[in-house]
Amino acid sequence: MTATMELGPKGAITLPKKMRDKFDLRDRSLISLEETPEGILIRPAVAFPIEMYSQERMQEFDRENNQSIAAFFVQKV
Repeated sequence: MTATMELGPKGAITLPKKMRDKFDLRDRSLISLEETPEGILIRPAVAFPIEMYSQERMQEFDRENNQSIAAFFVQKV
């Protein structure tokens, strides 16, 4: 599927409805723009939230992990 369109104010483009539907793009969907030798590649994008762990939270992970390891070896006896 190809489309030709005109740039709007501030360089905005509107993707054709068939393309938005095909790639499940809705209002506020993230897209990725990549410069290629052929031009600009537009792809759907995904972002994942990043959590910064405090020292206390990392210690909690360690305790839970150690308990899981201990429980695994207890079951093997």
